[in-house]
Amino acid sequence: MLSVEEPVQEQRQPAPAQAISTWTGSAREQAVQRMFTAIARVYDLNNTLLSFGLHCRWKRITASYVPIARGGIALDVGAGTADLAILVEPRMGANGRVVASDLNHAMLAEGLRKVDGRGLTGKITCLQANAEHLGFPDNTFNAVTTGFCMRNVGNLAQAIGEVRRVMKPGGTFVCLEFSRPVFGWLRALYDWYSFRLLPWIGTKVAHDTTGVYEYLPASIRTFPDQERLCHVLREAGFRQVSYKNLTGGIVAIHTATK
Repeated sequence: MLSVEEPVQEQRQPAPAQAISTWTGSAREQAVQRMFTAIARVYDLNNTLLSFGLHCRWKRITASYVPIARGGIALDVGAGTADLAILVEPRMGANGRVVASDLNHAMLAEGLRKVDGRGLTGKITCLQANAEHLGFPDNTFNAVTTGFCMRNVGNLAQAIGEVRRVMKPGGTFVCLEFSRPVFGWLRALYDWYSFRLLPWIGTKVAHDTTGVYEYLPASIRTFPDQERLCHVLREAGFRQVSYKNLTGGIVAIHTATK
């Protein structure tokens, strides 16, 4: 089922999309929600085009880091169109469940259609929730995953703290996020693609006027790199923190244990 709340209303005057990546708190949250609402229907298509299909592989590998459980329950934070939640579901066992949560109603509605189309309505629950105020009891989930969400939250430390709070002791957190390429030549190529070609392609396909495809690469630039994100996780109290680079560090999978 999909829990429906009133759409988030924009409270701030329009600003350059790249500048939003430096904002914090509710101003960033509201601006980001406005942008993602505008592109929800073409989000999957643009992900495939702009990543050359690699996002599917990245998500499959991410799901493989979730320990197999018997009758487990997992939470996918910032689930969007539910790709990662669908991949995690088999790892929770025959009687397991996954909660796919996202603040953005339009994105989650797309995910719900996908879940229903795969006959997983009884296995995956789509729920509108804020990553910084998850609303679940302490020690609820065997595993928490997130894919391309954490760099969009208004308060990263608070969101990470909430993730840890709702996890069972010994539970695993798996975070897939864009990061810093490890090779200088790849960083230069990736920056050219991200700031020149990606916004043009994304905007044309989505017919977007919000600037979301300018915001997205800027948000990657301002997000903590691999080592700094490890530090954030340790500061939140996680242990056994590590990461694996994929595609030369364009993305990284961070894992941590409560």
